Amino acid sequence: MTPRRQLVVLVGADLVSNLGTRISVVTIPWLVLVTTGSPTKMGLVAFAETLPYLLSSALGTPWADRIGLRRTSILCDAGSAVAMVVVALTPWLGFAPLVALVAVAGGLRGIGDRVKHVMFRPVAEAAGVPLIRLTSAYDGLSRVVTLFGAAVGGLLIAAFGVSEAILIDAASFAICALLIGLLVRPPAAPAQPTAPVGYLRALRDGFGYLGRDRPLLGMLVVVSALNMVANASVAVYIPFWVARELHGPRGLGLVLAAFSAGALLGNVLFTALGTRLPGRLTFLLGATVAGTPRLVALAISDELPVVLVVTFLSGIGIAAVNPLLGVALYERVPPDLQTRVLGIAGSLAFVGLPVGALLGGWSVDALGLTPALLAMAVACLLVTAFPLVARTSNPKTPAPSAPVARPPRKSVAGG
Repeated sequence: MTPRRQLVVLVGADLVSNLGTRISVVTIPWLVLVTTGSPTKMGLVAFAETLPYLLSSALGTPWADRIGLRRTSILCDAGSAVAMVVVALTPWLGFAPLVALVAVAGGLRGIGDRVKHVMFRPVAEAAGVPLIRLTSAYDGLSRVVTLFGAAVGGLLIAAFGVSEAILIDAASFAICALLIGLLVRPPAAPAQPTAPVGYLRALRDGFGYLGRDRPLLGMLVVVSALNMVANASVAVYIPFWVARELHGPRGLGLVLAAFSAGALLGNVLFTALGTRLPGRLTFLLGATVAGTPRLVALAISDELPVVLVVTFLSGIGIAAVNPLLGVALYERVPPDLQTRVLGIAGSLAFVGLPVGALLGGWSVDALGLTPALLAMAVACLLVTAFPLVARTSNPKTPAPSAPVARPPRKSVAGG
C-alpha cells in the first residue's frame, strides 16, 4: 500500500474510533438512565470515563514508547471494544462494575488517541503531505464526527435499543484496530543511541521539555482557555441566554449549530490557505475571534440574528487554532519525546472542558449572566494575547510563525 493510502487509512481509522467515542457519550449515560433512573449516576459515569482519559493521555505514554506506537494503538482499541462488549452484554452486573469498565475504556482511549496522533507525522512525511494541510483537514473531519456522533448515538438507540447501540460502538473500536493492524505500517523510527530510560524519568523529560518551550506552552494554555469558554457556553451561558431572551428553547440549536457551521467553513478555507499564512499571527487572531466576540455578543445583545452571525464568525476563527497547535507540536518537539509531550499536551488542552462547565455555572450564580459573560470575555482576551509576547527558551527549535510552507522532508525533524 502506498504511503498516501496508509495516511488515509490511519486518519480514517482514528475518525472511526472518534465516532465510537461520541456514540458512547450518548449510549452509556442512557444505559445508566434506563437501568438506574439516577441523574447523579449518569454524571458519575461520564466523569469516570473522562478523568481516566485525561490521566492516561499524560501518564500512559511512556509505556506506549516501550511497547511501540502501532502495537499500543491496536491493543488500546481492541481493549476498548472488549470493555464495551462486556458493558452491552452484562447490564445486570450493576453500577460499580459499569463504572470500572467505562473507566478502563476511557483510559485505553486516552493512550490510543495520543499514539495515533503521533503516528500521523511519519506517515504524512512518507506521503509527502504538508502537516498544516493534514492537521487542518483532520480538525475539520473531527468536527463533522463530533457534530453528528451524538445524533448517530441517539438514532442507534431508537432503532436498535441501547445494548445493541453499545455493541455497534464496540464494533467501531474493533474496526479501528483491524484497519491499523492490517493496513498501516509507519516508517521505522531512527535507532536510539542510548538505553531506554525509566518510567518516571521518561515522564519527567516530557513535562520538562514542555515547561521549557514557552511558546508551545502558551499555545496550549490558549487552547485550554478556549475549551473552557466553549464548554461554559454550551453547558451554561447559551442555554441561560436563550431562556432569558427568547423565553424558551427556540434558538438553542441554532446558536450551537452556528458555531459548528462556521468551524466547518473555516476548516475548508484554512486547509486551502493554511500553508500561505503566518502561523503565530494567524493563531493569535483565530483564538481572539473564537473566544471573546461570541461572549460579548451574548452579553450585550438580545437579538438572535446578531448572536448567530457573531457565533458563526467565531467558529471560522477556531478553525485555525487546532491545526496550528498540531503543527507546532509536530515541528517543535524532538521525535523521541513526541509521544510523551503530545500526551501531556492533550491533557492540558482538554482540562479546560470540565473546568469550563464548573466555572460557567459558578460565575452565573455569583455574578449574573451578563457580568459573568463580560468577565469571561475579558479573561479570554487576556489569555489569547499570551502567544504574542511569549518567547522561546530553546533557540534551536523552529518558531511556529511559519508552521509548514512546503511538504515536509523525508528526514525527521522535531510534534
